[in-house]
Amino acid sequence: MWAASCLASCCAACACDACRSAVSGISRRSARIAYCGLFALSLIVSWILREVAAPLMEKLPWINHFHKTPSREWFETDAVLRVSLGNFLFFTILSILMVGVKNQKDPRDSLHHGGWMMKIISWCLLVIFMFFLPNEIVSFYESISKFGSGLFLLVQVVLLLDFVHRWNDTWVGYDEQFWYVALLVVSLVCYVLTFGFSGLLFHWFTPSGQDCGLNTFFIVMTLILAFIFAVVALHPAVGGSILPASVISLYCMYLCYSGLSSEPRDYECNGLHRHSKAVSTGSLTLGLITTVLSVVYSAVRAGSSTTLLSPPSSPRAGGGKPLLPMDKADEVEEKEKAKPVTYSYAFFHIIFSLASMYSAMLLTGWSTSVGESGKLVDVGWPSVWVRILTGWATAALYMWSLVAPILFPDREF
Repeated sequence: MWAASCLASCCAACACDACRSAVSGISRRSARIAYCGLFALSLIVSWILREVAAPLMEKLPWINHFHKTPSREWFETDAVLRVSLGNFLFFTILSILMVGVKNQKDPRDSLHHGGWMMKIISWCLLVIFMFFLPNEIVSFYESISKFGSGLFLLVQVVLLLDFVHRWNDTWVGYDEQFWYVALLVVSLVCYVLTFGFSGLLFHWFTPSGQDCGLNTFFIVMTLILAFIFAVVALHPAVGGSILPASVISLYCMYLCYSGLSSEPRDYECNGLHRHSKAVSTGSLTLGLITTVLSVVYSAVRAGSSTTLLSPPSSPRAGGGKPLLPMDKADEVEEKEKAKPVTYSYAFFHIIFSLASMYSAMLLTGWSTSVGESGKLVDVGWPSVWVRILTGWATAALYMWSLVAPILFPDREF
């Protein structure tokens, strides 16, 4: 017994030392990836608790205070939402603290890149505390998460536009026939997938014998937008490329599918209701993959001064010169600290906050508990319109990226 106790103590001490060494090894360059790791940890915790936390939560009186105990699915949804709420508050607090950071001399710059042991402990305490909150607060968070998820989808669009334009510029920059052919092949594949996908949508969501005019309108509108993208991008006055147009077309068709598959399962035009389990698993996997890729891409691209994460202004040169001369070493250190930040720390954390909301909606199937009934509300029309409107906003942003340089030639886009 004594030997087992000593062994357990040694293992715990080694684990603590290992965590401390790993945390202390996080540098300025790797801090952004560390935030991605923390976000990935929240997804893993949410997924695990969704599978195992229901029996325990049934015994908590401030959660299960209903006259009739809700279904297991209700508790699974509630566990995911509580972890998401803790993650959302963690990154939102960091975002508020980082508002106005202009240069590395700001003390908050060290907070953004360091203090990882404190951050991890704070994150764990926040997530644990969420399980002591009343159901009404969690229900309110779920309601606003649908709109926060829509905002994250728009962030995904901006990141996708940035990625596609960089991809196109890189291949065109090689100025070789092989890369031009590759660009054309990828574009054709995207268009084939787009129109093939639209055929499946007509088959699934416009069954014969049913009046499905709304679904038909959604699919046809997406096809019209894909055609407009190609025409505008290839217009001589625009001088665009077919690759971004094809990728955005495919993404808009995916958003159309995502919205249509969110229709209520008892809706006669939702032809996937018989296969809802398999479809929801596929949508969940694809949605989580795109979420993680968006977050990782935003973190990696944050180091570039040309991204959307760049601060709107930089500190004025010479504004912080000392009154007395300094030594050479002090002067070098002072210049190093006075360097302007390369991206907006506040907006960087906001992306993680919105991603927390979106991942919660994916893990719960856009479902939640409401009021005192404890019943699970099925996927419904608010979720449908969030995704459909996001697809239309995607089209508007892409069209703006094409015509803005023509309308405002003196401005840099």
